[in-house]
Amino acid sequence: MPSDVIMPALGMAQETGKVLRWFKQDGEPVTKGEPLLEVETDKVTVEIESPAGGTLAAVTVPEGAEVPVGTVIAVVLAEGEVVAAVADPAPALVREVEAVAAAPAPAAAAAPARAPRRRLASPKARRLAEARGVDLDALAGSGPNGAVTAKDVESMAHALPAPAAGGDSFEVGTVWRVMADRTTRSWQEVPHFVLWRDVDASRLESWKTAARRKPGCERVSVTDLLVKLCAEALRLHPRVNAGWREGAIVPGAGVNVAVAVATDDGLVAPVVHRADTLDLAATSARRVEIAEAARAGRLRAEDVQGGTFTISNLGMYGVDGFQAIVNAPQAAILAVGRTLDRPVAVGGEVVVRPMLTLSVSFDHRVVDGARGAEFLDTLAGLIEEPAGLVA
Repeated sequence: MPSDVIMPALGMAQETGKVLRWFKQDGEPVTKGEPLLEVETDKVTVEIESPAGGTLAAVTVPEGAEVPVGTVIAVVLAEGEVVAAVADPAPALVREVEAVAAAPAPAAAAAPARAPRRRLASPKARRLAEARGVDLDALAGSGPNGAVTAKDVESMAHALPAPAAGGDSFEVGTVWRVMADRTTRSWQEVPHFVLWRDVDASRLESWKTAARRKPGCERVSVTDLLVKLCAEALRLHPRVNAGWREGAIVPGAGVNVAVAVATDDGLVAPVVHRADTLDLAATSARRVEIAEAARAGRLRAEDVQGGTFTISNLGMYGVDGFQAIVNAPQAAILAVGRTLDRPVAVGGEVVVRPMLTLSVSFDHRVVDGARGAEFLDTLAGLIEEPAGLVA
């Protein structure tokens, strides 16, 4: 049987997805796991991999088209299969496939001229280029594989005549619009409560310094340490590692810690899956991998699925502390500020210690005040004395 290539659903609220570009053309051979196309979803821009090896066929959705999730947008044919008929792809593709066994294949017709592939560029770069009249093909991209980034377009746009004042609005894409919609609904529908705590980060800083001397841990960050510590706290407090769905509390399928990453197109939260089972080197490697993929617009579908808790760290921007919005249907999100030397009272004396301000926003439908306080107390204790997790 042919294998369907389907427009993916990466979020509960997602209804459609847009085909940005095809890497393979109708009739070309493909291998299983090979990137077939780039899709813009409600969360991120992702590459969709081939579900099987064979020949790409029945490509019915052109670049730039938006179709409902679950729509079959192409098929991959195994050897000896052909597509007999394909109907209108919306809302779903209906086709008949017949197997060709021993019969000899008909003589191949002359292949039609293949349309040139579009210039490799991020979605925001394309929107900016269109709005400002910049030719993408004239730019030398600074992104991965020579992709044109929004900064490349802005640099070129500076050399062009400025538009009339007051005429243009800021360009936003699907990721930003959906982020705006999801955070608005979360803020309006989720009964938030927030707990704050200042913690002594002396041991945390010592752990980071010591870890960076070990092979594979040279890029360890405070966020990596917090992923590991939060994973342990979530393991001890499974109620926080849950979500609210259809009027019920649903346990998380594993301890999967999402990390908020700012990109040109909006805020995304790729996931460190099974974070409670990873050592520090593996945690750091995974966090670096997904952060770089997010900024390059190369997240895979599985990279943004299954998160059960989110960490948002703005300490690198000089922020002391802040309150984050729950990433529904998750039950909680940790907001982290910068580590700053402050005078504190210790044993009746004033001393200077590196202090870190944490806040955790909770969904009150899943976690009450007492459970939230217990979770934060456990997390604070692990930060101040992480001896059992140092690796």
